[in-house]
Amino acid sequence: EGYLEDNMPHSKKKQKLEDGQQNGGGMTTDDDDNSSSFDRLGTDALANIFGFLLPEDIMLARLNKKMREAAKTTIVPMTEFEVDSVDKYNAMAAMTTALPNLQQISIGSMLGFGVGYGCHAFRHGEDPGAEMLSINENCYLHDMNIISNFRKLRCLDLGCTRLNGRYPFLFNFPLLHNLRIHYEYDLKLDLEILAGGLPLLKELYCHKNRSMTGNINCLRVLKDTLTKVTISICCVKGSFMDLADFPCLEELNLTRTLVTGDIREIGERDFLALETLTLPSGVYGGMCYEFQHISDAPDIAMAVNSFKKQRPSLLMTSWRASLSEHSPDWYGLDDELFNEEFREFLAPPFHIHLVEAGSRVGYRWQTNDDMPCEVNWLDPEPGRESSEYEKYIRELRVIEERVYLYQGFHEPPSEEEFNRLASEINGD
Repeated sequence: EGYLEDNMPHSKKKQKLEDGQQNGGGMTTDDDDNSSSFDRLGTDALANIFGFLLPEDIMLARLNKKMREAAKTTIVPMTEFEVDSVDKYNAMAAMTTALPNLQQISIGSMLGFGVGYGCHAFRHGEDPGAEMLSINENCYLHDMNIISNFRKLRCLDLGCTRLNGRYPFLFNFPLLHNLRIHYEYDLKLDLEILAGGLPLLKELYCHKNRSMTGNINCLRVLKDTLTKVTISICCVKGSFMDLADFPCLEELNLTRTLVTGDIREIGERDFLALETLTLPSGVYGGMCYEFQHISDAPDIAMAVNSFKKQRPSLLMTSWRASLSEHSPDWYGLDDELFNEEFREFLAPPFHIHLVEAGSRVGYRWQTNDDMPCEVNWLDPEPGRESSEYEKYIRELRVIEERVYLYQGFHEPPSEEEFNRLASEINGD
């Protein structure tokens, strides 16, 4: 703990306090009275006072045995303590005994230099990967298990820590509300283990964790607590409908996972609290869903539009779908007619997006670079007497002004028509 205090901010202030206690000549009568009053406080009262301070300040305030005992019972306020260096790791190690009631901590990479020199990493867990073992072979290794001492932990953030293998103790915090795990490529994590040891979890954020596996139905043990779930670019599977009856779920993002389903299965009594929804391409109507035929587009667009009308307040940001490259309708630029630079500039309009003008919704085909075709409207035009009409006309003009290459096309041109348009642009 002495090492930690030497490296904490405000150490001069602490020294001044200590000097004042040892040298009475520098203190006034008021100082003596205040000090005497402070000394009469019990450990419970001191713990309540410490509860208004930051973790670093509590550590500096432990000037005697009674204060140190009070710090051990203090419920540390919800403020982030970030471990991103060896010095911060040593601080965390001291806090495991000095401030065991820490509620929030963020742990990142320790690649930077700390005390001494060299590479620093966390000790590997169970069943570690050979590649990361080799990378960390010459590193100074530090114990991650020490965070198990923080039994009052409510928020845990793990990002780019280079953890390698399984660490069951990371998912055994009975009071944890918020868990973030991101860019943890070698942390072996199964959703069943994660959900089983965190009975009060409210918010789960998992992004780009290539060794994460499991079925999202494992989250059902958290049905009555989860409010926000983001699992993206992870190898988890299952049906998104397994979460349909979660009464508190407000945000659901399953981008680029192996989760499947069909948005047409969502009933009026499903996802009642949901405010934001992003589904993966394996779900019919999900983000970047791939369909097999150009003729499939109207049904997909209508399904998504129907769902949006059923849930008008639900946010589905940047929805789009695409014709699969394995589709018999798919084609590309002729390699013999156009060079590589031109092929990167112009591609067929094989992506569909929803379009809105006022309250009227439609869809259109467009390229990956947003070069659009004409709109296929799914709703009727509002009447001229409608209060929405002026807004509709104004936004319609903006939409139509963006159509130039594919004017007159309501779906992708045939391969022959596309090559003709491309040749005209290329100047052939």
